[in-house]
Amino acid sequence: MSTVSPAAPGSLGVAARAADLLNYLGKLDAWLGERRAELDALDEQIVGSGRQAELTGDMGLALALWQAAKTRQNLLLATWDSGRVGQQELERLSALIWGRLDTAGSEVAQLQSMAVSLPEAGRLCDALVAQLRTRLNTDPNAEQQQIRLRDLRAQLERIRDQVKLEPPVLAPGSQAKLAALAARLQDLSDKRQRGGDIGGLLGSLEIDAARLERDLIVGASQRREARDLLTRARDQLAEASAREQAVRALSAQVAAAVWPAPAAVVPSVAGLGPVPNTRAALGGYVDALTRVDTQLTEIHTALAKTLADRDATAALLPALQAKAAALGHATDPQLVALVPAIQSALAATPVVLPVTQQLLAAFSAQLDYLSRRTR
Repeated sequence: MSTVSPAAPGSLGVAARAADLLNYLGKLDAWLGERRAELDALDEQIVGSGRQAELTGDMGLALALWQAAKTRQNLLLATWDSGRVGQQELERLSALIWGRLDTAGSEVAQLQSMAVSLPEAGRLCDALVAQLRTRLNTDPNAEQQQIRLRDLRAQLERIRDQVKLEPPVLAPGSQAKLAALAARLQDLSDKRQRGGDIGGLLGSLEIDAARLERDLIVGASQRREARDLLTRARDQLAEASAREQAVRALSAQVAAAVWPAPAAVVPSVAGLGPVPNTRAALGGYVDALTRVDTQLTEIHTALAKTLADRDATAALLPALQAKAAALGHATDPQLVALVPAIQSALAATPVVLPVTQQLLAAFSAQLDYLSRRTR
């Protein structure tokens, strides 16, 4: 019988026992090795059959799923560190098993949009391989009809578990498809027991079962991705709203303290409207939130720079006075006359920065003149 991906221990947020993880890692390694060998064999058969255009899509997705699982195995082994794990590492291992695989960088476009965990990727890869074997009319590990029927029963059990995860609005349709597959499987089993030939009927049932399992896994991953996107949108909305209020407060503070203040208009997060409830609209909403956040960052930077310029200007007067005293020019009449004007400009509300900077420049220029004259 063809190897199938191993059942994973623990769950998302629940650490598995070290012994269970060790057993799983061993089975995962065996599955990856056997599945790769079978994928290579199927690839050769596809090339030899001349059906690349028909089968390359599924073959490419199966290989990409295998590669994503293999990459995650490498992270698991690095974290496992030959069994030197504590509670923190056990929790991290469960998160790696049940968290989303890194599929965004895959060369297969269909996989890029999937949010699948390691167990889901394994089951989907198994389903694709089963479908490819059937379409190529070859099943090297299950030649007897009884074994194929047993594989189908196991597959329908997996589908039954997956149907339980469907939302109420979709569950009836999936349950009806599962019931139809189960009825067809029972009919084939009964016919075989009566001595009938079911060889020509098994293939179509295997393809339909693999397609349903694949659709259920992909649908679940897309719904989870939509939930993740909704959570991200809500979190970004809360953060952007808080930042908007902080930037507005800072803008008012700067306008009261310094002239000229940056003239940028603070964007309104509320102007984006409520968080949408469809995946397509959520993507655009998150992009808009990101743009607003970028604008808020730019405005905050400009406002902070204005306050920093004000503070640097205020710190320049005592520095110049100390320099004048060190050079023996503290009592120079022109320097003494400039000090009250500068102090008055710095004490004004708001501080007119260009005027204050020009007065300080005059003080600095007079001090430079006096220093050169007395050399």
